Amino acid sequence: MRREPFSLVVTTLDNAATLERCLASAAFADEIVVLDSGSTDGTAAIAARYGARWQVEPFKGYSAQKQSAVDKASHDWVLLLDADEALADGARGAIERALVQPAVAGFRLPRRELVFWRFNHAGVRLNTHLRLFDRRRVRMNEVPVHAAPETREATATLRDGEFLHYGEPDIHTKVTKINAYSTGLVAHKRGRRRRFLALRLVVYPWFFFWRQYLGKRWFLDGWAGFINAVSAAYYVFLKYAKLYEATRRD
Repeated sequence: MRREPFSLVVTTLDNAATLERCLASAAFADEIVVLDSGSTDGTAAIAARYGARWQVEPFKGYSAQKQSAVDKASHDWVLLLDADEALADGARGAIERALVQPAVAGFRLPRRELVFWRFNHAGVRLNTHLRLFDRRRVRMNEVPVHAAPETREATATLRDGEFLHYGEPDIHTKVTKINAYSTGLVAHKRGRRRRFLALRLVVYPWFFFWRQYLGKRWFLDGWAGFINAVSAAYYVFLKYAKLYEATRRD
């Protein structure tokens, strides 16, 4: 049976180092839409090689930019990837099968992370993300940093539809993101009443470390998993520490 046509949608800014891998992994899409926010490297040339419909708009924030890109798709079904992500081997078959008379508003795909110098061990519990969806029934949320598609309708998970994230190839990149993301979240939440903030600052980073290291089985990633769990706990700590700092200054 014929599957639903779909558009691959990607937002970019100076992503020449990773975009080729992203577009090549999903080149079977019926359309490729790239919304750029002012690249000065070879991003545009790579998009052109894959026949992408190239659009340029000033960056409006993660949520608004991605929603604008999704709105530009010609097809109702879209596959939303970041420029530093790519479909894993075998994901094409899972996506093709899922789009034959889909009975849900979208599909969640497992994401396997590049943890500094290695990808997640096969036994690690992967997070799933809503990335293949009917754009008429799904919208981007308004979270300032980790903006994501959301819907109140039923979704399903494609366990064989893994995609890979190459966004944190070293510890320096991880720590830089932690600092930027925690500041962005504090700016969004500043002024809201935060109950038990001091208690969260002290307790939650420890809880988060063990939840990830043991609960998500990051220990299977060896030293990379340990460093990643500590870094993730530090992100939680930094988020609450900056929020506490903001309350002292208000």
